[in-house]
Amino acid sequence: MLNSASLLVPVFLAVSSFAAPVPQVKVSLPVSVRFNLTDGKLPDIDRARAARLFEIGRAKEHQVSGAVDGALDDVFNAKRAATASSLAVTNDAVSYVANVGVGNPATQYSLLIDTGSSNTWVGAGKKYVQTSSSTNTGHSVVVNYGSGSFSGTEYTDTVSLGPGLVIDKQSIGVASTSQGFEGVDGILGVGPVDLTENTVSGVSRVQTVSDNLYLHGKIPTEVLAMSFNPATSQSSANGELTFGGLDSSKYNGSITYTPITKTEPSSFYWGIDQSVVYGTSQSVLSGNSGIVDTGTTLILIATDAFNRYQAATGATLDSNTGLLSITKDQYSRLQSLFFTIGGTRFELTPNAQIWPRALNSYIGGTRDGIYLVVADIGMNSGSGMDFINGYTFLERFYAVYDTSSKRVGLATTANTKATTN
Repeated sequence: MLNSASLLVPVFLAVSSFAAPVPQVKVSLPVSVRFNLTDGKLPDIDRARAARLFEIGRAKEHQVSGAVDGALDDVFNAKRAATASSLAVTNDAVSYVANVGVGNPATQYSLLIDTGSSNTWVGAGKKYVQTSSSTNTGHSVVVNYGSGSFSGTEYTDTVSLGPGLVIDKQSIGVASTSQGFEGVDGILGVGPVDLTENTVSGVSRVQTVSDNLYLHGKIPTEVLAMSFNPATSQSSANGELTFGGLDSSKYNGSITYTPITKTEPSSFYWGIDQSVVYGTSQSVLSGNSGIVDTGTTLILIATDAFNRYQAATGATLDSNTGLLSITKDQYSRLQSLFFTIGGTRFELTPNAQIWPRALNSYIGGTRDGIYLVVADIGMNSGSGMDFINGYTFLERFYAVYDTSSKRVGLATTANTKATTN
């Protein structure tokens, strides 16, 4: 997944603790965004992730209905590792990496931050270092990420995200084998806890890092907030991740909250309902369900919606990048996309709809090409996962993943209408 051709974009991760009466503490940690496009086209990679997320969600629907036995002890084997219910996903194209301490004294590991999976594990690159805080539970861990996988043993250990954010006895996977994670050491999973089901033998699920921060009183509410600026070069310090509350300096006005959708399979993730209109009146999606996901790079929409968007823009499919391409004249006439979420309209401007032209070479494009970041998810609407609002959406808005209240929040930022691409 990661390779020597990857583009490294350093960003910063701000982790906040609001535990009264201690004042808010922010700690910046080194994080990088990697573009991993040696093989395959960006839309194909995102579609593969979407298909895997969809498959996992469908499997969980069967589990909820009782069609799939949730017990692991009798089925945790090599065949079991290939089933959809054991799978979780990370993004192959763009990934966010933070240095996280594990152990006492802590060893620093470079971990991918993923909202679409929830297991935290190490050992893909730098090997796990056992210390006085390490405890082997004896349970097996198997997670298949589509493009990669790991298997190993569950440990509990101290996990350090920054001063005041140290978790004792956090469940982590320690990889004995892994593939697809060259250049990183593992994953920091920050998705919903239910995504850990059927990944660890002997237990139904394991508490995530976010869960334990809240349960151990390190944060007052189980909220994860994210802010990204558009990346237009190899050296953009452009992100912040906040545990336990919001950073009011990163957004404008108020947060619009919307409950987690009831529509499966999006309901098993950070799923929401939204409508999308191109320009003043061209409906693209109408009250459909999908997910908000940092692990997806593009904005993916259902095939029939994508066809409507393509017709409205006049774009053609570019064979080199796999993205829709428009001319300079078409760009001058490109209209905004309006996302209605929780009763609020969020405008994705024409400039926000195009890939950063300074980074065209990293997706196989030409220097002067204009490529749209809206792509086909690969399924018609009505599937229960009709869109994924990925990084190219989130870099224009402030996002809040609120486990305590089972909702997702969005707000505008200084970048919402900025001209950066």
